[in-house]
Amino acid sequence: MNEISGSAIQFTNVTLGYDRRPAVHHLSGAFAAGSLTAVVGPNGAGKSTLLKGIVGALCPLDGQISLGEKARIAYLPQAAAIDQSFPIAVEDLVAMGLWRRSGVLGGISKADRHRIADAISAVGLEGFEDRALSTLSGGQMQRALFARLLLQDAPVILLDEPFTAIDTKTARDLLDLVQRWHTEKRTVIAVLHDMTIVKEVFPEALLIARGPVAWGPTQDVLTPENLLIARRMIEAHSPDAHECTRAA
Repeated sequence: MNEISGSAIQFTNVTLGYDRRPAVHHLSGAFAAGSLTAVVGPNGAGKSTLLKGIVGALCPLDGQISLGEKARIAYLPQAAAIDQSFPIAVEDLVAMGLWRRSGVLGGISKADRHRIADAISAVGLEGFEDRALSTLSGGQMQRALFARLLLQDAPVILLDEPFTAIDTKTARDLLDLVQRWHTEKRTVIAVLHDMTIVKEVFPEALLIARGPVAWGPTQDVLTPENLLIARRMIEAHSPDAHECTRAA
């Protein structure tokens, strides 16, 4: 894949939520082009909601999300949002990463077949090309989804809990791909719970607890004081919080 630069995501006093009730509110800041950032926070902090706002699945209740000129996005949702019973083979799933180039009904060329094979090989799934998705383990399915991301060749990559409920070997192999994307100057944003992985691999972190707590170098964000603030913010949250109203 070619080195890509010039992408960034900017938040200007953004509030995101459901039924006009905020799940993330008053967030301002930016993911710099080529940055590698972990989005962390307690359960219910709004981490997945934030990614949905970036990809446009949720419109802000207030504020603005601005994407850089080259901010074409590849998005991997949580495993629970993916229907593994869909009757297709691994090779077909991976090939979906080419849809932006070939179109939904476009044919797959010989060169494309080589690209698909290379992506499958890069995630360690050689020999699984004809396997049905329903026969894959959680780790194998995640490898296939990462292969599809490889083919999307996007300058911005969003990952929602990509290493949850998979084996350690798979997690390490996929982390190698994440670090490869970082060296290629892609903007990678991942929702994570494993603080060991965050501290070892991700130089930047955004800590949220429905509202922003800290954003910057990981060692400055993941302090005991900030983590305590985040926990208390979630504990203090009321499900009956007032609806957000859009500014005039």
